[in-house]
Amino acid sequence: MSHRVVIVGGGFGGLYAAQELRRANVEITLIDRRNFHLFQPLLYQVATGALSPGEIASPLRYVLNGQKNTKVLLGEVTGVEPGPREVLLADGGRVPYDTLILATGATHDYFGHPEWAQYAPGLKTIEDATEIRTRVLLAFEQAERETDPAVRRALLTFVVVGGGPTGVELAGALGEISRDTLRKDFRSINPAEANIFLIEGSSRLLPPYPPKLSSAAERSLIDLGVQTRAGSVVTHIDADGVVLKAGETETRLAARTVLWAAGVHASPLGQLLAARTGVSLDRVGRVKVEADLSIAGHPEILVIGDLACREQDGKPIPGVAPSAMQMGRYAAALIMKRLRGESAAPFRYWDKGSLATIGRNRAVAAIGPLHFSGYLAWLTWIFVHLLFIVEFENRILIAFHWAYDYFTFNRGARLITGHWRPGKSLTDASS
Repeated sequence: MSHRVVIVGGGFGGLYAAQELRRANVEITLIDRRNFHLFQPLLYQVATGALSPGEIASPLRYVLNGQKNTKVLLGEVTGVEPGPREVLLADGGRVPYDTLILATGATHDYFGHPEWAQYAPGLKTIEDATEIRTRVLLAFEQAERETDPAVRRALLTFVVVGGGPTGVELAGALGEISRDTLRKDFRSINPAEANIFLIEGSSRLLPPYPPKLSSAAERSLIDLGVQTRAGSVVTHIDADGVVLKAGETETRLAARTVLWAAGVHASPLGQLLAARTGVSLDRVGRVKVEADLSIAGHPEILVIGDLACREQDGKPIPGVAPSAMQMGRYAAALIMKRLRGESAAPFRYWDKGSLATIGRNRAVAAIGPLHFSGYLAWLTWIFVHLLFIVEFENRILIAFHWAYDYFTFNRGARLITGHWRPGKSLTDASS
């Protein structure tokens, strides 16, 4: 019988592990509760109407249909049984394994305030992106009909919580929508008068980036009309706005649209694994792994991507797409070495750099000793993102849409979807 490899999660880590094992003498079963691989770095473009969901998602069966040693299952994993080496599914199914790779990613973290989720959606799934798109566009639609100046001002106020790459990209896209995309679409309001706030708890935007690039990003956002609030934390969110605290001063912003980009928490599978194996978790639920990405006492269980917690050179390996890809490749190589009776060197993350786009012709890049911003960084961002799109067809579609939108200042996927009906509030738009 061939060695049975079960991979849970079809994100970057899981998919790259499966593809790396395509010629190995193993039986691969890839399990995911969604039937597609999602290119998460471009979710914000779906959320802001630049791209459609199908352009950043690829059916897993299609991506892997050329791998004869790979089977794809649609299912939700609810547990792991290390003794008999089985994965448990929500429908009662059991999938046996010889090696298990867990790559289930992360979800939103509201820092002990789960009630904020209904007022400030995060951005991790296609559904999150389409809900945000609906809320943003609906705010302008309702402002067009509103006669009360205070209510209209609140409708045209957008607050993005979290000044990391996702928050910066969202805020920049909102600035472009209000200043460029919608400038001719309304008669009673001027979309350019929208107030966009970007809130960051630390002393500067993009904390992991060099200070010079943080400053460049902030200048670009200000050019787009975004008001930055570094050194401020959110202490309350409700349907009518947010409360900020900077030092000892509290300020309330009346805003009907609040978007969350501030924190992540590992998938619940980490807790389930800890309950069955005794493995340690960090404060956000990530599984602490050994040097070869296995867990203590169970070398046959590998944890990769956002679910894994591992330090390198005294710093945690970042939970970003490149690290998940590298972990996926390493896990596959480790399996093949083990089957040959060989040992493997510890996993080492190679930081190839960081990129964040702020908008048209605006981005920041930190690639090794090179730190640059502006048009060249923007072109680099485009090239890198197109390079890692899984399907060639999607690369062509995205490249075409970006080119068209660049010259027309348009965003062609500005659709209000969900179950919203006239009379509903923004927080009910997707209910």
